[in-house]
Amino acid sequence: MVEDLKQLDLAFHALSDATRRGILDRLSQGPASVSELAKPYHSSLAAIHQHVQVLEASGLVVTEKRGRTRECRISSEAVQRVENWLSERRQHWESRFDRLGKLLESSDSAVNASPSHSLAEGDNS
Repeated sequence: MVEDLKQLDLAFHALSDATRRGILDRLSQGPASVSELAKPYHSSLAAIHQHVQVLEASGLVVTEKRGRTRECRISSEAVQRVENWLSERRQHWESRFDRLGKLLESSDSAVNASPSHSLAEGDNS
C-alpha cells in the first residue's frame, strides 16, 4: 500500500511538468526514441533525457536500450493506476455533490412550502 502511494506521488510529480505531459502525449501514439521525443522542444537532448528519467522513475514510461538508441513507451499499468485513483476520487465527490444537491432541493422545497415564506416576500393575500 505504501509503495503504491509512493508510485502515485511520483506519477503526479512527473505529470506536473508540461514537457513531460507532452512526451506522454507523443508516446500515446507509439514508442519513440529519446531523440524523436526531443524534436518538438527547444531543449537539449540531455534535458529531454532527464524528463524521460523522471517519467521512468514514476513508472509511467518504460525504456529499453536498442543498439545505440533508447526506445521509450508508456506503461499502461502505471497509467491505469493513476486513472483508477482519479476515478475513485471523482466517484466519491460526485456522490457527495449529489447528496448536497438533494439536501438543497429538499431545503428549498421546505422553504417554498412554508407560510412564513410568502409573508416574508410581501405577499399579503
